[in-house]
Amino acid sequence: MELSLSTYDSGDHKVLEVGGEVDVYTAPRLREKLVELVEQGARHVVVDLSRVEFLDSTGLGVLVGALKRLRAVNGTFGLVCAHERLLKIFRITALDRVFQLYDTVADAIAATSAGNDTPA
Repeated sequence: MELSLSTYDSGDHKVLEVGGEVDVYTAPRLREKLVELVEQGARHVVVDLSRVEFLDSTGLGVLVGALKRLRAVNGTFGLVCAHERLLKIFRITALDRVFQLYDTVADAIAATSAGNDTPA
């Protein structure tokens, strides 16, 4: 399956909708898009993984890199991840302690607007 990427603005947030598979072959495209968003001035980014069918360690690494990149510029990063198959990956890798995971884009925007993008 291919990777689909689309962005839209929601207030001062840039939302990146990701679909398909994020793996060793497609993760570079995701990385490029996230780097591009930050280089273009995005400081509040929400990545919506609702349509992602598969996510491997390469994809997880890209997400960690994006989180670090945004924190370096005092930005916020929210992940929408409501499907159990992906939540399980975040739990197994303990990345559910690194990322704040949200059920909806609206939840992610509300929390990151309040500056609550860091897990307790």
